[in-house]
Amino acid sequence: MINYDIRYRRQLIMERFGEEGQKKLGNARVLVIGAGGLGSPIISYLSAAGVGKLGIVDHDVIEESNLQRQIIHKTSLLNYPKVNSAERFVNELNPAVETEVFQMKLDKEKAQQLFKNYDVVVDAVDNLETRKIINAVCSENDIPFVHGSISNFEGLVTTITPDVNHCYNCIFPNSDFVHKGEIGVIGAIPGIIGSIQVLEVIKLIVGLPVLKDEILYYNGLTHDLRKVKINVKSCNCFSKETV
Repeated sequence: MINYDIRYRRQLIMERFGEEGQKKLGNARVLVIGAGGLGSPIISYLSAAGVGKLGIVDHDVIEESNLQRQIIHKTSLLNYPKVNSAERFVNELNPAVETEVFQMKLDKEKAQQLFKNYDVVVDAVDNLETRKIINAVCSENDIPFVHGSISNFEGLVTTITPDVNHCYNCIFPNSDFVHKGEIGVIGAIPGIIGSIQVLEVIKLIVGLPVLKDEILYYNGLTHDLRKVKINVKSCNCFSKETV
């Protein structure tokens, strides 16, 4: 058993959050797609904050090269499924959080079945194919999702909600260009971007403003933060798109 008042004290005393915000967080169901570089800080801070139910999807196992940035995993768990490692981490950090893990490669059929059981989806993936599945299923089913991506010293975050006139495809129409091979990244960059994604999830849950009309860009070399307005008038993607 945890001591609710002690564990969440720093959140309970916050204006615009407090007891009501903590209750909303404790009743929320959040699904994280990816338990790697972005997924690690997302899983860490969502569980620490006291989200009610945390779903985690990843098909991969832990490799030594992951440990430079995937901080919820351990050297002692090499070749262990990432979702099981993540579940162990959450259970040790905050046993009050209900976990549900899925070691699988996401496709659209599985996503349709799974996403309806959650209030918010978090995109922590590193490939375009899965990102387009997340976008399609969330958009078709009016489920908000928080997108983050990273490369080298840079990253970005935006939140796509049912009340906006755009989806991921509308914002990034040239996303069919993908990098071949591995993309370099400093381990702290997914830590920063993933933490911003968590903040977006928490604000969504408690009803605070989110980045639904903007993209937040971060440059780790210069520490520049800039917000770019999304100017999309309407979305017709899902009358045409096949995933």
